[in-house]
Amino acid sequence: MNTTPNSNRKHITIFGKTNAGKSSLLNAITEQSISIVSDIPGTTTDSVVKAMELLPYGPVLFIDSAGLDDTSELGSLRVQKALSEIKRTDFALYLMSCEDLDIHFYESVRKLFKQYSISYKLVITQIDRISEEKKNQLKEQFPEAVFVSSKDRESILQFKSILIESLQKEEEDPGLLDGILEYGNKVIMVVPIDSEAPKGRLILPQVQLIRECLDHGIKSYVVRDTELESALNDIRDVDLVVTDSQAFASVKKIVGNKAKLTSFSILFARQKGELDIFIKGVQTVEQLEDDDRILVLETCTHNTSHEDIGRAKIPNLLKKKTGRNLKFDFCMGKEFPENLKEYKLILHCGGCMITRKQMLNRMHEIERNGIPIVNYGVILAHLTGILETSVEIFKI
Repeated sequence: MNTTPNSNRKHITIFGKTNAGKSSLLNAITEQSISIVSDIPGTTTDSVVKAMELLPYGPVLFIDSAGLDDTSELGSLRVQKALSEIKRTDFALYLMSCEDLDIHFYESVRKLFKQYSISYKLVITQIDRISEEKKNQLKEQFPEAVFVSSKDRESILQFKSILIESLQKEEEDPGLLDGILEYGNKVIMVVPIDSEAPKGRLILPQVQLIRECLDHGIKSYVVRDTELESALNDIRDVDLVVTDSQAFASVKKIVGNKAKLTSFSILFARQKGELDIFIKGVQTVEQLEDDDRILVLETCTHNTSHEDIGRAKIPNLLKKKTGRNLKFDFCMGKEFPENLKEYKLILHCGGCMITRKQMLNRMHEIERNGIPIVNYGVILAHLTGILETSVEIFKI
């Protein structure tokens, strides 16, 4: 579980005002000194992350954000940074010190949780500083809250149990093959080996699909595109072929009518986001005009080359398809430009480095700005003329 990628961990972000006990709680949960603890406001200047195994729930990622009420010039940047963590939050903890019950501030943050459809839990902290009588009064005032003291291990253990129960009620991300294949089915995974392929290892989407097949008793076969034709002759009654996006066209010629065909990127588009939104977005490609700006979003940073899928291959194919002189901007990591309205289209990577909640938050924010969005797999399928074939298995 220690090797579970962060994109497969439930992201739990700790929000609250300065000195609400956020860092102390994270240290108590992990039983490690992860965050610096101090009575000086603004000690946590940037988000601190800690991946851990929250038994018996599973792998999670805790994010300790900066205080939301820092009014200094530097503090405003910290607050902006902390609020940006909402976009990558699956479950939120809002901490309110029993010595600073700012209900108005709490309600303002709750509106943000509602805006981004984030489940949350109110946590009243530092209860070791008040009397038992005062504690009982607060429990009547905030019946939905959890009461903790980072100095009391029993209250921390009780808090963990409540947190695990809350997380278990959350909807699990759909599987890559949910509703498509079942026990005993056969899938061939086509993994081209070119200069972009990581030496000595598979990329995350390929590994995750192999693991899902193993978990559900689906027979999987992994081959290069150069061996696909012979594999189809060796293996009878193949239910699905999944290929790398960049090999769509050549793989389709080989597969023909022998099996249904889709891509790793399209499987991830369906699992991580909303495939119908991507398909709607790709329909706007023909409307692009000269000098239109297109934003390319990637959630991970990596070395690029002349064969890079997002910076070279897709832009070149898009220019060729439309015959337009298009302008491309590129953005890597978890942030993207605030002014999205200057773009006519947004191209997003497969999203293998973020959670479904993060992808949905991105998609919905882009939709609110009225900008069409499409991911790499869908646009490559469209540009190579096989989108209809690649989504047949989803019965859209």
